[in-house]
Amino acid sequence: MAFYNKVGNVLRQGAARSTQAPVSSMLNYIRCMSSSKLFVGGLSYGVDDQSLRDAFAGYGDVVEARVITDRDTGRSRGFGFVNFSSDESATSALSAMDGQDLNGRNIRVSYANDRPSGPRSGGGGGYSSRNDGGW
Repeated sequence: MAFYNKVGNVLRQGAARSTQAPVSSMLNYIRCMSSSKLFVGGLSYGVDDQSLRDAFAGYGDVVEARVITDRDTGRSRGFGFVNFSSDESATSALSAMDGQDLNGRNIRVSYANDRPSGPRSGGGGGYSSRNDGGW
């Protein structure tokens, strides 16, 4: 039921925009709903893209394996993503690998949530528009 609600919301949002047809908006949403991308957390700093790929390759065709690194230091941030060519491979990898040891650390594996497209909000900040003088 939640899926149909999401599709309905996407259709309404797409219809409200004059630059994008509702059908293409719905297709983009469905494409993002694919569950062949996994989030892998709790990675050891010694895990790189290739060792992450190798760890998951036994469960199906790995399209991409990527460890996320800090842009300033180049050091691993302790998590990454693994893309499989099929949802079935991703499901079996999730079941088998969640909680398993990889390079001395127990990893957490779950389905990845795609970031919403569009500008990111700055979050936080120091300016308040309140007129009461409060902080």
